Amino acid sequence: MAKAAKKATTKKAAAKKAAPKKAATKKAAAPKKAAAKKAAPKAKAPKAKSARKPNAAFMKALTPSAALAAVVGASPLPRTEVVKKLWAYIKKNNLQDSKNKRNINADAKLKEVFGGKTTVSMFDMTKLVSKHLK
Repeated sequence: MAKAAKKATTKKAAAKKAAPKKAATKKAAAPKKAAAKKAAPKAKAPKAKSARKPNAAFMKALTPSAALAAVVGASPLPRTEVVKKLWAYIKKNNLQDSKNKRNINADAKLKEVFGGKTTVSMFDMTKLVSKHLK
C-alpha cells in the first residue's frame, strides 16, 4: 500500500510540475507562431476543390407553354435545358443580330415567346421565357 500511495503522490507532483512548464512553453511558442504566420502565405498549400452540386431549383422540370413548345419541344425540361435549346434554335436560324451580338431578332415563332417584340436583348430573353414556363 505504501508503494501505491507513493506512486500517486509522484504522479500528482509530476502533474503540478507539468502545468507551469506548459505555461512557459506557450509563452515561448508564441513568437514562433507569429513567425510561422508570416511564412505561411509563401508556402500555402492549394485547397482541395469539392465537387460542385447543382441547384435543385434549376434542375426542376418545367412544362413550356404552347408558344415556347413550338421552339424547344413540348416535353417538360429544366430551365437550363430550355435556354440551351433556345440558343441552338437562334444559332441554327441565324437570328442573332450581326452588328450587336447581344440582340436577338425574332422570327414568327420567337415573336410569340417574346411578347410581340421583334428585337430582344439576350438578358431580357430569359426573363421573357420564364413567363412561358410552369
